[in-house]
Amino acid sequence: MTLAQEFKKTVAARVQRDPAFARALLDEAATLFLSGDPATARLILRDLVNATLGFERLAKATATPSKSLHRMLSPKGNPSMDNLAAIFDAIRKCLKVGIKAQTVTLRKVA
Repeated sequence: MTLAQEFKKTVAARVQRDPAFARALLDEAATLFLSGDPATARLILRDLVNATLGFERLAKATATPSKSLHRMLSPKGNPSMDNLAAIFDAIRKCLKVGIKAQTVTLRKVA
């Protein structure tokens, strides 16, 4: 088994036994999207989907074919805002959490 596959299995196992870890991944994915790193956010969402809903259940929840969802959450994926919102909503509901965005003021470093 490759290191990447082992890592994905480790993440999936941790998500399933540790709800706080799953919530932290969702939070990180949202933060990355809003901070301008959508490629990394999509990869985290993909791992989170695999560890929770699975792509078939996500397809039903979002009324989007699973193959399209796989492409959207690939490294070069480009989901629309509507699809992205539906993906976040389905994962949020699965984890039974809310999402709240906050802004922070960054200080200049001298």
